[in-house]
Amino acid sequence: MSLKALKFLRGLLLLSPAFLLTGCSKVSGLGFEEGLSSVNDQSLSLWQGAWIAAGVVGVFTLILILWPAFFHRLKKDSPEFPKQTQYNIPVEVLYTIIPFIIVAVLFYFTAQKQTVITAKTDTYKHEITVEGIQWSWQFGYPAAGPDAVVTGTPAQPPVLYVPLGERVRYTITANDVIHGFWIPAFMIQIQNIPGVTNYLEFTANKLGDFPGRCNILCGRNHSQMLFTVRVVTPAQYQAYLETIKGNGA
Repeated sequence: MSLKALKFLRGLLLLSPAFLLTGCSKVSGLGFEEGLSSVNDQSLSLWQGAWIAAGVVGVFTLILILWPAFFHRLKKDSPEFPKQTQYNIPVEVLYTIIPFIIVAVLFYFTAQKQTVITAKTDTYKHEITVEGIQWSWQFGYPAAGPDAVVTGTPAQPPVLYVPLGERVRYTITANDVIHGFWIPAFMIQIQNIPGVTNYLEFTANKLGDFPGRCNILCGRNHSQMLFTVRVVTPAQYQAYLETIKGNGA
């Protein structure tokens, strides 16, 4: 190996720890805010870990691409091509084992987090029904009576009221085609499937309005299947239930 190649490799080895250590004090949310919901508490570390793994793989892949391009190309004054290697069993075995380990680790943590996120409990305090329709949403509040249903339209997206700091069970259904109940800021997505009832429980931990939408292509006006999640205090939530009690909205 040439002296130039050795210097290049040594530089990479010296710089790599510096890049890694500078990010150890606080890992970025990578587009998501910490602590918005009980789901964020589970999903955020998985999201960060997946990006870190992808970054490490990307850096090593880039090095493997650039290394032969710079240090094993045909020299200008060389009378013959560089040595050609048809195969390398140890390297090929390594290329098989490393991706398998990465996928296995990601699968393990994904399954672990998913089990916690989708767990059904008997400790939830409120129940809300979420029905996807072409092309909007119906939110029902059983605690306010069977007629306490808010129906949106593409022109007037509905508002989903959620109490702060209290666990809510969402009953997820659809009456026509498959939709996707998605609250990006909360790192939550679950499908509304005709003939199937899904359940999701989580706690919202920050006051404010958060956009929601359908993330399953469901027809002509799919892009207009919008809604707003409004996280309010428990007292404001109870007051809202009183305003819709016995009245379809």
